[in-house]
Amino acid sequence: MDVGLAHLDRPFDYLVPAELDAAAVPGTRVKVRFAGKLVDGWLLSRADDSGHTGRLAYLEKVVSPEPVLAPEIARLARAVADRYAGSLADVLRLAVPPRHARVEKEPRDDQPTPADADSPDAPAADPSAVRPGPTVSGTMAAGTMAAGTVDPATVRPEPTASVTVRPEPVAPGTAGAVDPRGWRDYPTGPALLRALTDGRAPRAVWSALPGEDWAARYADAVAATVAGGRGAVVVVPDARDLDRLDAALTGVLGPGRHVSLSAALGPARRYRAFLAARRGQVPVVIGTRAAMFAPVDRLGLVAIWDDGDDLHSEPRSPYPHARDVLLTRVQLAEAGALVGGYARTAEAQLLLETGWAREVVAERATVRARIPAIAPTGDDPQLARDPGAATARLPSLAWTAARDALRQDLPVLVQVPRRGYLPSVSCAECRTPARCEHCSGPLALPSAGGTPACRWCARVAAAYACPQCGGRRLRAAVTGARRTAEELGRAFPGVPVRTSGREEVLTDVPGGAALVVTTPGAEPVAEGGYGAVLLLDSWALLTRADLRAGEEALRRWLAAAALARPAPAGRVVVVADGALAPVQALLRWDAAWFAGRELAERRELGFPPAVRMASVTGTAEAVADLLAAARLPDDAEVLGPVPAEEGRERMLVRVPRARAAALAEALHSAAGARAARKAADPVRLQVDPLSLF
Repeated sequence: MDVGLAHLDRPFDYLVPAELDAAAVPGTRVKVRFAGKLVDGWLLSRADDSGHTGRLAYLEKVVSPEPVLAPEIARLARAVADRYAGSLADVLRLAVPPRHARVEKEPRDDQPTPADADSPDAPAADPSAVRPGPTVSGTMAAGTMAAGTVDPATVRPEPTASVTVRPEPVAPGTAGAVDPRGWRDYPTGPALLRALTDGRAPRAVWSALPGEDWAARYADAVAATVAGGRGAVVVVPDARDLDRLDAALTGVLGPGRHVSLSAALGPARRYRAFLAARRGQVPVVIGTRAAMFAPVDRLGLVAIWDDGDDLHSEPRSPYPHARDVLLTRVQLAEAGALVGGYARTAEAQLLLETGWAREVVAERATVRARIPAIAPTGDDPQLARDPGAATARLPSLAWTAARDALRQDLPVLVQVPRRGYLPSVSCAECRTPARCEHCSGPLALPSAGGTPACRWCARVAAAYACPQCGGRRLRAAVTGARRTAEELGRAFPGVPVRTSGREEVLTDVPGGAALVVTTPGAEPVAEGGYGAVLLLDSWALLTRADLRAGEEALRRWLAAAALARPAPAGRVVVVADGALAPVQALLRWDAAWFAGRELAERRELGFPPAVRMASVTGTAEAVADLLAAARLPDDAEVLGPVPAEEGRERMLVRVPRARAAALAEALHSAAGARAARKAADPVRLQVDPLSLF
């Protein structure tokens, strides 16, 4: 049973019966009686006695003798729960995948077979490896009642069912050096690898060059860490990036030295990979955000690629971000850190400005030699030559760049922010946005001859009539990727047109002449690079009502532009005003300048990451109730309310970063008080959410 009560977010003591003594080791799943019901829990530690003065109940069952919850992961989970005003049990549900009994019973690669054990050459068992645990009591966490600090000094008896063979650590400074290869393009890159090989803990923010094989560079950093006798965890945004990194690591480390963790693997494969890491069979774990809690022995490096991607943000309570979880691991394990990407977030810039990390960037001469020729369509020279460039969806500069690349038998990448055909339409007579008469959602056209339908409730509006003028004809308000592909196919007859987006994401395309229309994040790699990259509909990214609109637009543009060939063979055309700050950063390929500017503006205005901000969302009464019960820090500012989805409202609470822990504790305690009196309306707490408005 899952008990989702914030006021029970603490450990509970139970007696361990003699028959469960051998199996009840810290880190195992157990079942206990709580409030008359059988609930799931985690055994956190064993002790000879308990400080509890009342009568203690006994453990009902050890679900599995496999200690899947490592002590360091339990400490990490507690720290993450405290940082995000959540409960330990919610974090543990994210940290440890569901049990798969059949996988646990599979033969272990690190366990000798009976025939091997009987061999005269087999090593004798070490009697000191089996330590009987105390049988009086165990501290455990049940359901969402799990909380509290895990004592790292607690005796941890090893299970007697297997013997784990782990590679011996390498003494710092004795491992062979790893060839820096592409890291030589960055003045401090080779030093980063040397520090990892020596067993030190460097912390770096890396700005990748255009055309960089980032997966190979991460593989080099991981190889240096492994050469130094330590392990590594690398988190990437999606499955395509994971496949690239998997191939790069296999090429550098060889097969069987790492595992991949992703929710897309399926229950059995994911749990098998998790157990391999937990048992110390591999020194490296890579994956999507599911890997941020992966247990790795002697952790020496945590790395994250493209930390600005919203896929790194966990949509389940307590909504942690993979970057922050990994940086917490750095502090707890005294490990190295590598935060990399073509773009740079304000959070990464803060790491540099506070001196927590060092910058790894190429010299400007190297950058200029690697970037394509980048030009906007909205600056004065372009408008003088093409007055329609300010309003045209495909100005002459973009059309010419595509034509020239196709004539040279090179592919052209076209990035469109919106998927679908016509995701938004309006009345052809009066330009009034077309909306659903049932829910007021925007109407969209799925194809040229399709019937308009609501994007929110999916109702078909076959007999739509404009409520303002009565007109029945519709026109495009926003053009999607499929309509763009259709228009380009007519503009360049005979040229193959490929699309990559939500329905089908392409990994790579051949190097011949072709038009590749994609949505952001779905850009395939072209053999030899693209001859031209067109960044259309920039207004759709820049005009979003979002704190990170400019940062996100630049991140998506740089990711696409990085796939182009260097100048003069490669060209990038952004359909935007060249005076805008994100466009200026793209033209100069200077993500560091934009990140510094962005952080300075947020510091002046009082927005994350310069401050810590919490979002409280629910009904007006529930939000007011929680804030009234919360003992907020004296310097806390309460902002709002602002409308939220489904008729709810949102309040924002802002404090200086030094008061972040006090804010999280106050909100968590208030949520616990509401849970204790069984308040009906739920309230969602999010600390530093990606979207504030």
